Amino acid sequence: MLKLNASFNKKVPAETDYSSKGYSASIEVELPDGLSQEQLKEKIHSTFEMVRQSVESEIDGTANNAPIQAEPVKVFTQANTQKPQRFEQNTKQPSNEPASSKQVKYLTDIARKLNVSLVGYLQNFGCNEVSQLSRQNCSTLIKNIQNYAAA
Repeated sequence: MLKLNASFNKKVPAETDYSSKGYSASIEVELPDGLSQEQLKEKIHSTFEMVRQSVESEIDGTANNAPIQAEPVKVFTQANTQKPQRFEQNTKQPSNEPASSKQVKYLTDIARKLNVSLVGYLQNFGCNEVSQLSRQNCSTLIKNIQNYAAA
């Protein structure tokens, strides 16, 4: 089994001067063994193209009705890995105090190092960005990612 990570990022000008909006999509897929070099190149190209088209349609505002022309691929998610899921739910009363800059930096550093996408984790805490996490939720998320990597 081969794993393929395809990502696409794009910054576009925002409404105000000297600002921009960033759009990003990333996908990890499993590729079957035994592909020829040409088949492998085509799978890589079609997967990257699907990710690129997704970002472009999000920017254009056509995300809900933009057909994606790439071949369907099996998405490699935490649910179909061999590692056990040990996602700890925070049982303490969540603190409304925002996460410290050190916590945020550490969280993003370990996620990058372990190649973990934070999008799904952030959604579990009702956040769109790491900077929106509370101190307690950021701490819990750091532990969850470390537990997942150790499993």
